[in-house]
Amino acid sequence: MFFGQDHFFEELFCICIQLVNKTWKEMRATQEDFDKVLQVVREQITRTLALKPTSLELFKTRVNTLNYSEILKLRQTERLHQEETLAVPVLELRERLKPELLELIRQQRLLHLCEGTLFRKISSRRRQDKLWYCRLSPNHKVLHYGDVEEGVRSPPIESLPEKIPVADMKMLLVGKECPHTKEKSSGKQNKDVLELAFSVVYDVEEYCLNFVAPTRYEFCLWMDGLNVLLGKEMTSERTQTDLDVLLSMELKLRLLDLENISIPDTPPPVPKPPSNLNFCYDFS
Repeated sequence: MFFGQDHFFEELFCICIQLVNKTWKEMRATQEDFDKVLQVVREQITRTLALKPTSLELFKTRVNTLNYSEILKLRQTERLHQEETLAVPVLELRERLKPELLELIRQQRLLHLCEGTLFRKISSRRRQDKLWYCRLSPNHKVLHYGDVEEGVRSPPIESLPEKIPVADMKMLLVGKECPHTKEKSSGKQNKDVLELAFSVVYDVEEYCLNFVAPTRYEFCLWMDGLNVLLGKEMTSERTQTDLDVLLSMELKLRLLDLENISIPDTPPPVPKPPSNLNFCYDFS
């Protein structure tokens, strides 16, 4: 790289000063962040040089590819390696814990459905003053629902006259697939409704119970809970978030006793069996 140019250091300086400007914009830096920007640029240059590029053009291409977001990802990965959360035994433990924690999330979703949620009705006149409540029976076999008055927080199951047996539920529709969103025209309000709309198809695909969740959080919990009732996987983004949090907490608890002890990538060798097994106490 050095002997390929007549004015190597001048050319290298031009590439690096352009990199400073590029990184400055990516970091949205201010004057107080000058030292932070230079630290990132230093890291970009040293990491690229460590790859041993054979020409200045190759160096320029690689150093510009290694932008600020890539540097952050590399730092995060290295930090995880330092904490040994990416060690092979820890990753195996993580996989073993997943089914247990997913079951915990499933139970939480079903409990939330048993508590129930207050939904607003979307009418053709765009009046949203009517409310209805839906909740799952404690034995997870029936969905109870019915109209409620304003101010009612958690009506008892007995006061909800309508019901759908879970065994009759066929499938779950989301967003544009729902019958109550197909007739709606475009617009910001309807776009918000589309993101929170879902329908339960029951009987012989003739009847639908249509929902519009009050919040994205409620939407995720109901989608997961209904998928559990239908025997399907939980697919909402909330599931992955909850699983990551629980896995992180559980791993930290399990690894507390191993603090400052290096975890080997491979298990230690099994010792040879003893020459004889006559060391046991003879009860006879």
